[in-house]
Amino acid sequence: MMKKILLSITFLTLTIAKNFAQIPSLIEKDGRHALLVDGKPFFILGGQAHNSSGWPGMLPHVWTAIDTMHANTLEVPIYWEQVEPEEGKFDFSLIDTLLIQAREHNVRLVLLWFATWKNGSNHYMPLWMKTNAGKYPNITGKDGKPVDSSSPNFQATLDADKKAFAAVMKYLKKSDQQHTVIMMQVENESGAWGSVRDYSPTAQKLFEANVPEALLNPSVLKALNISEGAKGSWQKVFGDRADEYFQAWSVARFVGQVAAAGKVEYPLPMYVNAALRDPLTNPMANSYESGGPTDNVIPIWKVAGPSIDLLAPDIYLRGSEKILKVIDLYARPDNPLFVPEAALSADNVKYLYEIIARGGIGFSPFGIDDNGEGKTTAEIAEKLASFAKEYAMIAPMMRELAEWSFEGKIKAVVEREDFAQQSIDLGDWKATIMFGGNGRGNRAPVNTKPTGKMMIVKLSDNKFILTGTECHITFQPIGKNEGKAWQYGQVEEGQFENGKFKLLRIQNGDETDWGGPGFGESPTVLRSTLIVR
Repeated sequence: MMKKILLSITFLTLTIAKNFAQIPSLIEKDGRHALLVDGKPFFILGGQAHNSSGWPGMLPHVWTAIDTMHANTLEVPIYWEQVEPEEGKFDFSLIDTLLIQAREHNVRLVLLWFATWKNGSNHYMPLWMKTNAGKYPNITGKDGKPVDSSSPNFQATLDADKKAFAAVMKYLKKSDQQHTVIMMQVENESGAWGSVRDYSPTAQKLFEANVPEALLNPSVLKALNISEGAKGSWQKVFGDRADEYFQAWSVARFVGQVAAAGKVEYPLPMYVNAALRDPLTNPMANSYESGGPTDNVIPIWKVAGPSIDLLAPDIYLRGSEKILKVIDLYARPDNPLFVPEAALSADNVKYLYEIIARGGIGFSPFGIDDNGEGKTTAEIAEKLASFAKEYAMIAPMMRELAEWSFEGKIKAVVEREDFAQQSIDLGDWKATIMFGGNGRGNRAPVNTKPTGKMMIVKLSDNKFILTGTECHITFQPIGKNEGKAWQYGQVEEGQFENGKFKLLRIQNGDETDWGGPGFGESPTVLRSTLIVR
């Protein structure tokens, strides 16, 4: 009997160890990235709740929205003031509720640690910290007055945040053997509004000291457009950007140490989100949140916060030129692309394809649960409709898309404000995408808004998966096939189920005879085979 018990215990231990060995992780190959969940590439089709919607009483509205939009992941805040209402006394009941309900809805979680910074302020700190400004001070502005943002330069604040976040991660390791939580956001849009940096005596002493050697690495200086060999104080080395770069270094070191403390307990992937600046004009930091991981200080964040796995842009900008530039700036060989927040606008849906094609790991609109602001379920459904259509189409093929993306097999285009056609080089073929469409050849009207998009998966030299909306695609032989006659072998319309393409019909005639397939308002999945005659 004892032998059987010991064998059972051994089996259970091995099972738990196996599960833990498959905790979510990030991998990289040839500058492309994948988020592994349950050991396989996973793409986050996310939805982020409003700032105060993580409380149990608000969650029914959140789950209604998540179910409506067919999301596979909920991004939801957890609050320092709730987790540690009294110093050293922790309450994880909110985490328990989130874990239970997420599993009931078969949805993964990304937890957002609202702590020292949330959009630059300290409003989610526990009350016992807010009432002790002497020990946990805010930034001092250039005029000597306090600014509504925590200073990153005081050890007591850092120690308290590290302790609380480590406690959260230790609890998750014990309570989430199913790996419902797949990633952690450390703070939220950290940095400061109202002052480029902290001008307190403590901060000023650090500012007047020499720049840390780690930032004087030639590759880092080059990335910051500073001459190799520069040394001395922050002002001497960085000139008119000194204040901002000092703030970025200070905030990044702080957040990086919080992330490191959490990883000691449970090494989930961890990211920091960025309130963006204009990516086209190189403005000064007095016009945006200073110190966070904006595009110009990414090199500083990479050096200062090595425990942070990725820096993620929150996209509230408008216009394809700006948004595509942001995607380009954050899709780096050393930085997995993830958009944890985007404006809940139908205009932004099209960028989902671009993010997948760039090897991104996820996308999420913000504020999906407007029920808490008096909106009806029907109004929410209408607001989420554009995202719901895309998520419903992508969800059954999510794993395949994530793997193809990691392998570099996907290309995409999004319609720009000039409505111009675009081309994609596919090796032996050139695909030309014209925007506007109702799914019937090229006879459809031109779009009145730039909402069209196309994503192409290259399965082989002559076989492709096509998904798109409001566009029309034609092919042309190039390379070794240039000038040869060709035709569509088959254009199959269908959907993916359990990793397999399930045929609905073969398109022909009116659907393909006008040069190629057309795509209407609802996303369609086609498998197209091209033949050279």
